[in-house]
Amino acid sequence: MGRKRAWTILFFVTVFCGICTAGAVETKTGGRPKLIVNIVVSQMRYDYLTRFGANFSDDGFLRFVQKGAHFTSGYYNYMQTLTPVSLATLTTGVNPSMHGVISSRWIDYVTGRVVQLAEDQNVYGLGCDDGLGRYSSRHITLPTLGDKLLGESPRSRVVTVAADPLSAVAMGGKTSSVYWLDPSRGTWISSSGYMSSLPEWIVRYNETRLVDFLSENDWSLLLPAESYVNTRSSVIGITANDRKRRNETQEYEGLLRSPAGNTMVAEFAKQAVINEGLGKDAFPDILNICFDASRWVGERYGDDSREVEDMFYRLDADLADLVGFIVAQIPQEEVLFVLTSDHGVSDPYDRGKRANERFNADQFKVIMNSFLTVQFGEGDWVLDYIDRQLYLNHNLIYQKNLSLEEVQDRAATFALQFRGVSHVLTATAMRNGYFGDSYGQKMQNGFYPRRAGDLMINLMSGWIEEREGVRALPGSMFDYDTHVPLLWFGWKIPALRVSAPVDMTQVAPTLARILQIGRPIASTGETIGALDNLMEN
Repeated sequence: MGRKRAWTILFFVTVFCGICTAGAVETKTGGRPKLIVNIVVSQMRYDYLTRFGANFSDDGFLRFVQKGAHFTSGYYNYMQTLTPVSLATLTTGVNPSMHGVISSRWIDYVTGRVVQLAEDQNVYGLGCDDGLGRYSSRHITLPTLGDKLLGESPRSRVVTVAADPLSAVAMGGKTSSVYWLDPSRGTWISSSGYMSSLPEWIVRYNETRLVDFLSENDWSLLLPAESYVNTRSSVIGITANDRKRRNETQEYEGLLRSPAGNTMVAEFAKQAVINEGLGKDAFPDILNICFDASRWVGERYGDDSREVEDMFYRLDADLADLVGFIVAQIPQEEVLFVLTSDHGVSDPYDRGKRANERFNADQFKVIMNSFLTVQFGEGDWVLDYIDRQLYLNHNLIYQKNLSLEEVQDRAATFALQFRGVSHVLTATAMRNGYFGDSYGQKMQNGFYPRRAGDLMINLMSGWIEEREGVRALPGSMFDYDTHVPLLWFGWKIPALRVSAPVDMTQVAPTLARILQIGRPIASTGETIGALDNLMEN
């Protein structure tokens, strides 16, 4: 399988990329890189580098670890460690309390309705069926690093690639060329929120049907079984036909939620480098890449599974191929790679002594509503519970001439009586107080008044929300969620290992300084000190 896959992908690359490298403009960039490649491996805990490191190749993750700058203490300083939240943090240089992306959805208190971060009914999809692909940056409140670059250097290019449209929108900002996968067809699409029509090169690339080739492959172990750290397995070894019978609701969705989903992203990113002409002139470019399949596989199977371990070995091979391809097009000293993750993940809820420790959000809403009914009278007091935030019915509270703060306080006190709940803060407390360097600071850093719930709830270590088919989840303030890899490679980056703490809000301003542009307008993070001397030369 491996050799067949390699030769087939090489064919695609040769046909669509081979001759495009001719005519590159040879210009100087004043000491800054011609291309920044931001790579986010979704849901990669920091300890994966050591746990699986013995089986990584020298050209994949270890290329970054051994030949680049390895920051061992990269942390997100907030509780809501979720994919769109952290992608917005990485690209704006501020915490959620400033950039406003607190989840994939929230409640509009005026209408009482759910607002989806990425969905926009005022745009239409490009390259997909009618009614699909209606996503845009409408609800992104702050410009990103890419937006800042294009504002100062209009001839630069910023391209964002992700399997999940939510990841693409959160990472892409308002002016980037943003692309994601259509799970119904396995093709690359965008929306009128970013461009008027899909580029012709993408239309041609979609016709190669790489997704069909990948769908014919069985998911078997990449390496000899005895070399794996994990022993638990659920689906590895099933045939492609079996996988099709077990597929999710859409034809290719199951494939994209496997290692093949990462391969699709890596191959498309290579096409973008060539066909968008990235890194080929004096105007620096940015390529944003998010590998979402690692999150989907991790949540479903857990970090103790061979599915997760094998997926990272296959991603290691995809990463080696991607980096090798890019440095073959652009000299290594002219391209800067930054590899990190949006968050880690909990241990599986059903492993060992933690069995059955899950928080039932639906039950919590019902019981909380009953409690508030006893306290304040009949009514639908609870609007929703979304990602550890409880939304109360403000209109009802005001109609009954009640104090919002009092209702929140009583609800918070009651919430602490539930098994699995460790901390609860009210919106009023976070709006009016300052919690310093404590658990409260992490919760407050994730609080955006216009979108946050009335209660923010942190679960005890190891606890997750109960969801069907899910063994592990992110979204806490604990180390397994907040501690992520942060690796820099290429350009002037020397081989070094840095143990000093790095707040992930520092990534965007550091890149801005390397690009010799102003930092994103709301950025509060300092540049990373260990790299300051490189930027001064």
